[in-house]
Amino acid sequence: MNEIKVRLRIFLILFFLLMVLGAVGFMLIEDASLIDSIYFIVVTMATVGYGDVHPFTPLGKVFALLIIVMGVGIFLGVVANATELMLSRRERESKLEKLNMVIGVFFSEVGTSLLRMFSHYDPDFSRIRKELIITDRWTQSDFLAVNRHLREYSYEVSIRKVDFEGLRDALLERRAFMLRLLENPVLLEHEAFTDLLRGVFHLTEELACRSAVREIPETDKAHLGGDIKRAYLLLLDQWLKYMLYLKINYPYLYSLAMRTNPFDLKASPIVKE
Repeated sequence: MNEIKVRLRIFLILFFLLMVLGAVGFMLIEDASLIDSIYFIVVTMATVGYGDVHPFTPLGKVFALLIIVMGVGIFLGVVANATELMLSRRERESKLEKLNMVIGVFFSEVGTSLLRMFSHYDPDFSRIRKELIITDRWTQSDFLAVNRHLREYSYEVSIRKVDFEGLRDALLERRAFMLRLLENPVLLEHEAFTDLLRGVFHLTEELACRSAVREIPETDKAHLGGDIKRAYLLLLDQWLKYMLYLKINYPYLYSLAMRTNPFDLKASPIVKE
């Protein structure tokens, strides 16, 4: 899309330059008024023909031929690139819509439960939990402010709180589902979500490679803690962005997501008010 924008910008610059030069040229050659010159240039470059304004002198006619040759090509270039840009944007919006549907399924099946598990491994969870109680009053600025704050938050894993065996079983149980997600080519359009899946897959493989996770040494637990931290931070970032997307586009889905917020200890899907 960036390449299309660059081409369109170049054609627009050429279009306006030719309009200015053509208008000045006809004012000097044909002694035409500014309005007549601009009118003549526009109808010529737009290939809609002449009205009552046309060149009279031989030099003016030669100049008009040059304008036609250059102007028609430039004008068509503007139209073609503008059309391509519009179609490209529409296609990109369609892909993003499909991608957000995939992200929604991911959080429904895997992401929300993982967030709930990982948050309980955080010794400072009670301190940041309040910032993540999202309400229907939140604005886009609120989401962005929380996201910026969490990027500065130093999340740590309390190893003694981690049930490595339970975490491994939960991830292995959902591995087939996550593998099917990777079959969707739309995911290639979203690098951040691809990184999230990669982080979760890596943690899954690390745990799957250990036959007896209860007996691993403290050093290995610390290593796995780093993998949990990476997956958790990626999950949290994508969860906030997805919640903002629901807030803007799908209020009814946003309502359910708020009522099942993994950071809200009182969360319940039951509507009480």
